[in-house]
Amino acid sequence: MIRKSIWGLIAAAIVAAMIVAVLPLIASTRIVQDRIALEMSAWSGYRVELGAAPDIQIWPSFKAVLNDVSLSDWEDSSRRPVLDAETVELELSPIAALRGNIVFSRASLVRPVLYVTQVAPNRYAPTAPKIGRIWHAIEKAREVLAKNPTNPNLSALSDESFGTVEFSDGQVMDRNGGNNAALITGLAGAVEWSALNSKARLRANGVWRGENFSVEAASAQPLILFAGGSAPVSVNVKAAPAAGHFDGVANLSQNSFFNGQVAFNSPSLRRMLEWSRNDLPPGAASGPVALSGKITGDRRRLRLEDAQITLDGNPASGVLELSLADAVPGFVGTLAFDQFDLRAFLSAFTPFVPGSDGSPSTIDVAFAEKYNLDLRLSANRATAGDLVFTGFAATAQVRGDLAAFDISDSTIFGGTVQAGLRYDRKGDNGNLDVRLLASDVDTAAAATLAKSLRTTPSGKATVSLMLKGPAPDWNRFLQTAAGSFSMTFGPGTVNGFDIGDFINRFKQGGFFPLADVAPSTLNVDRAEVRATLADGTARLEKAEATLGPRRLTLTGVVPYSVGGIALSGALIPVKAAADDPNAAEASFFVGGSWAAPFVSPIFSDTYFDRPRIGQND
Repeated sequence: MIRKSIWGLIAAAIVAAMIVAVLPLIASTRIVQDRIALEMSAWSGYRVELGAAPDIQIWPSFKAVLNDVSLSDWEDSSRRPVLDAETVELELSPIAALRGNIVFSRASLVRPVLYVTQVAPNRYAPTAPKIGRIWHAIEKAREVLAKNPTNPNLSALSDESFGTVEFSDGQVMDRNGGNNAALITGLAGAVEWSALNSKARLRANGVWRGENFSVEAASAQPLILFAGGSAPVSVNVKAAPAAGHFDGVANLSQNSFFNGQVAFNSPSLRRMLEWSRNDLPPGAASGPVALSGKITGDRRRLRLEDAQITLDGNPASGVLELSLADAVPGFVGTLAFDQFDLRAFLSAFTPFVPGSDGSPSTIDVAFAEKYNLDLRLSANRATAGDLVFTGFAATAQVRGDLAAFDISDSTIFGGTVQAGLRYDRKGDNGNLDVRLLASDVDTAAAATLAKSLRTTPSGKATVSLMLKGPAPDWNRFLQTAAGSFSMTFGPGTVNGFDIGDFINRFKQGGFFPLADVAPSTLNVDRAEVRATLADGTARLEKAEATLGPRRLTLTGVVPYSVGGIALSGALIPVKAAADDPNAAEASFFVGGSWAAPFVSPIFSDTYFDRPRIGQND
């Protein structure tokens, strides 16, 4: 028994020695050299041309080194390369070489360049082969799918061995890109596909639009996927501006669809969209965004169910749909937030963008060209700077020439608020429509936001504002828009104003700053203001307040676009006739600016002869 084993080892050693002795002789002939380009062409389906004869190396492994390799479409008479590489190294089977055949299990491409052409907006593809073993394997898979699309016979697929294709320092070039032809640079990775009917895996990293990225993709049934069928797919993409993952079933045919779990996150929405060359308007938010959920749909429409979304640190849940059927993508959905940053949302998804320093800025008229939007929003608590809303419900729409944001219901300062912003970009400058209705608002709570105010009201107020006009920017809108303003207030008080001291200063004659009036509490039974707005100025139609035994009336204009004020006022006894010109206890003029108004008394000839409130008749 031992003697037989020894003879077996001796025989194996003799065979190995013969192979080592014969292999250099076989490799030095053109038997192997002539078959390499033919075998590469048979697999790829392209014409393969070598710049020089292959360099066959025996040790430490049996391989062929090819230089200046070019693969081109057989139907292209100019032989423009679809793929070229500076060097290709092929690991060969020595046993197959002894039979005069070429079988390689691994290919390494050094500095390859893949040439692609644009087939759709933001979509590129190389010229596909029409022959070759891989092409025939895919055609056979199509026949299998045609017989049973839902449950194809996988055992009928081609089981030819393939191997691993590695690549390093590669590029993807737009054939018609001119000076900006490089789409991807520094490309490195591998395709691992042991047999055509087995699992395939791609891993790659490179530089796209100035950012490093990595991608991993795998499918248990790649032939079914390439043939237009549905197959399990997992994709994982990572880059500094954004990262995403999909795991489920995909179909990449014309009737494509996706069904699986998806996750996406970006540390900066602005940076991510700039990287994808879909810029946000100037001043837009740059906060993080993340989403995950179950995705279903096709290339024209995708639906994200059980969506978990975080916008600038504000988590939400709901349903989202992405439509790619039109010229611009469309987003439709319903999102429910616990906490919601209203200013961050407006600056990210609508053209109503404040300047970076809070000052009015240009309204981005091209915003609606980027996408359509139709979202229903709700939040337990929503903030806009120092403003805090509860029970918040709103809609955001961007479509064609129209952009709109409407707060349909909300509670703030103990009252309810409804508001709307609508921008129609038709015409030279576009038109903006602003509407606000705040009912039963606690003015004392609202006044806490204006910490510099010396005189503050305390009571319930209802405010209505409507303003509409051309809007190339916020400043010009305020200067040219027209509309109306109304407010009712009371009963309540005005803190920081002493009516008695005001009258005493009035009697002294001469103008005086309103800020010099002593602070006290003024009781207000009711106040009402109505004004028309035009060309940056509010013109008072009615401004009256009942202050116990007196009635205050005001007329004039308030140039709000420049912060000015020009009003005539009068204090009249409540019992006096409204149309009696001599009934006023005090007539005065208020001018200057909102920040520093002054008062100038107006005396009539009969002023000192009239009885005063509190005097005996």
